[in-house]
Amino acid sequence: MSYPLVILLCVGLLHQTSSAVLMDKLADSKICGDAECSYVLSMARALDDFIAPDCRFINIKKGQMVYVYSKLIPEEGGGVFWSGSVYGERYVEQMGIIGYFPATVVKETHMFKEDTVTIPTTGMDFYCY
Repeated sequence: MSYPLVILLCVGLLHQTSSAVLMDKLADSKICGDAECSYVLSMARALDDFIAPDCRFINIKKGQMVYVYSKLIPEEGGGVFWSGSVYGERYVEQMGIIGYFPATVVKETHMFKEDTVTIPTTGMDFYCY
């Protein structure tokens, strides 16, 4: 193997091919079950399909169950978005991935957490990887 080829291979291995992109914030604060937003607030059933417009969001199919982890507090004139993960046979590849969706496409069916906290959102809440 030639010396320039080895250098090129090493540089290629060290160079990261993925990068994060900071997207626009959807809200300045959110409601969560705890300070880390790690507890599920509720379970909801999708009333309609939702196709994710970018990587901050998740795809949801009508009838699918969704675990709700946080509820963004909308700014004046803004949309109402919640974050959660899908559960079910559709979009199996997205199970466990948390993303945003409009609150209007789901109906809460079971509340898990009555006591909530309001915390500010951070830039990490809106990164796309």
